[in-house]
Amino acid sequence: MRKILAIIVFVGTFSCRSSTEQSHDTAATDSLNQPGSLTGANGADIPEIKADAAAIIARAEVPVLCYHQIREWRSSDSRLAKDVVVPPATFRSQMKLLADSGYHTVLPDQVYDYLTKGAPLPPKPVMLTFDDGDVDQYNIAYPEMKKYGFKGVFFIMTVSLGRSIYMNAAQVKELSDEGHVIASHTWNHEKVTKYTEADWDKQIGQSCKKLEEITGKPVRYFAYPFGLWNKAAIPELKKQHIIAAFQLSTKTDEEDPLYTIRRMIVPGDWSAATMMRAMKRTFKG
Repeated sequence: MRKILAIIVFVGTFSCRSSTEQSHDTAATDSLNQPGSLTGANGADIPEIKADAAAIIARAEVPVLCYHQIREWRSSDSRLAKDVVVPPATFRSQMKLLADSGYHTVLPDQVYDYLTKGAPLPPKPVMLTFDDGDVDQYNIAYPEMKKYGFKGVFFIMTVSLGRSIYMNAAQVKELSDEGHVIASHTWNHEKVTKYTEADWDKQIGQSCKKLEEITGKPVRYFAYPFGLWNKAAIPELKKQHIIAAFQLSTKTDEEDPLYTIRRMIVPGDWSAATMMRAMKRTFKG
């Protein structure tokens, strides 16, 4: 537990780079409504569903794992940096254990429908998410996941597309075409807690538009840089047509649980068995 808490503190201060499910009762169902639709930057309709926050929070959490760099450790890596650098062999063993244990990957639309409408999920659901857009996610994580039919969510920082160690547009499009979800991680990884009114369109709106131009699909999901969020960010994300957002490990907001979905960072020195134990402990269902 001390290890988990240390990682949460670390991610909050260091760059991302370096209950049994309750029945969906009639009252909760009646609270759902379909007020219309939003429109993405590419003109595609994005359905908007409003649901009772208490009904969403009452549901069992879906485990959401968060990865960053997947590569061998370097002599120049600090001890803290290694917490977000997962060696390839470790990542492969984690994917194999998930598959051997009967887990099925789910994507944001599935989780959104589960949270808002009570839609069923496959047995042992887990969401795999990847932040920043490092090319090792394409070179290593993507083919490894493909072995097991796993799909993931790639939160892309668009300022770095095509640069140095990051994915380029063609690689991002390939992931999208293969059924993975491409989502926003801002333009340049600035904390949303620091934004002024003028920052939202550049950091979220323009970032989403760029990703939509690449994939031809609407971008409706978002991950907060460093996992840091505040209440003021949520209405701004709604204005940018984001329908759900992912943080790290702080408490889910009671008024806007869809915009504070929890994730767990997988540190580089966790074995597959350690990852599994931590996942089960963190996301109690």
